[in-house]
Amino acid sequence: MTDNKRDDRDQDDTEQDSSQSTATDNNDTPPRQRPGKKPLVILAIIVIILLIVALIFWLLNRGIESTDDAFTDGNAATIAPKTSGYVVSLNVRDNQFVHRNDLLVVIDPRDATAQRDQAVAQLGSAKAQLQQAEAQYALAKVQYPAQLHQALADQAKAQANLANAESVYRRQHGVDPRATTQSNIDNATSQWRAAQADYQQAQAQVEIASQVPLQLHQQETNIAARQQQVAQAQAQLATANLALSYTEVRAPYEGYVTKRNVQVGSLVQAGTALFSLVSPQIWVTANFKESQLEHMHPGNKVSVTVDAWPDLKLEGHVDSIQMGSGSHFSAFPAENATGNFVKIVQRVPVKIIIDKGLDPQHPLPLGLSVEPKVHIDE
Repeated sequence: MTDNKRDDRDQDDTEQDSSQSTATDNNDTPPRQRPGKKPLVILAIIVIILLIVALIFWLLNRGIESTDDAFTDGNAATIAPKTSGYVVSLNVRDNQFVHRNDLLVVIDPRDATAQRDQAVAQLGSAKAQLQQAEAQYALAKVQYPAQLHQALADQAKAQANLANAESVYRRQHGVDPRATTQSNIDNATSQWRAAQADYQQAQAQVEIASQVPLQLHQQETNIAARQQQVAQAQAQLATANLALSYTEVRAPYEGYVTKRNVQVGSLVQAGTALFSLVSPQIWVTANFKESQLEHMHPGNKVSVTVDAWPDLKLEGHVDSIQMGSGSHFSAFPAENATGNFVKIVQRVPVKIIIDKGLDPQHPLPLGLSVEPKVHIDE
């Protein structure tokens, strides 16, 4: 028991020493200070500034739909000849501006010229034959009635001769045979028969000559046939002149010559692309997301910036919205009714007409990247 009391006193002494040592350490360490209000004020100011900036950005961009999937677009026609041959003259340079009906390329015209000359000769021959037919018709209108009158006169003469011959025939056969001779009787008989033949022949001539309307109609038909030959020759001449005109390639409208693929001496075939002609009328094709079209309609004002000319500011308006998404008119349109369907936001081409801001010193080639901003109506 004595040992236990001694151990308790030692433990109490140890705890007292430890308490005194701790108190001494606390007195040496300065007290910990609590953070002030200045950092909180700075943080609050930063948050307020961010909110103000966000509000200003939202106010400035409210009612505006923009996209970077847009480019300049325009009319670009591929110029190709309609005839084959060697190029004998080239009147344009790369990127040259030309006006409508300007002569661009000349193809060797000798073959076409020979065909044209042949057609001219055929037309002249057809016209000569037509004039001959018209002259024959004019002559027939006088000749056929005259032939009818002559045939009638011949018929009357033959009829008179027949009557005279018949009288002689009867007289020779009615008298006493002793008062005439057999020779006279035979002559009278032969003359009567000859007169009958002449009269029948005269009647046939009258029947032929009396067909005056039919004969004139025949001549009229001949004139109509010659007129058709003239018309055919004129058509052949027109075709030859058209083929000759194809040897001259002219500009269908004013624009810039691009992608020239022809030189003097080149053998070109009909339909071969020589170059492209780009019209100076430029517009913007912007592919907006389908979710951006809710309030967009033709007439909305548009501001356009061009990547190539950052200082160039263009203004225009929405001309039209394509009735179909871009993927629908692609070579392989999506078939949503087959396979697994994954919804993808579609883009719809929108045509934007540029109203002002174009600068001749800053041309806009086709395909330049632009960024339009459409001011929609809420």
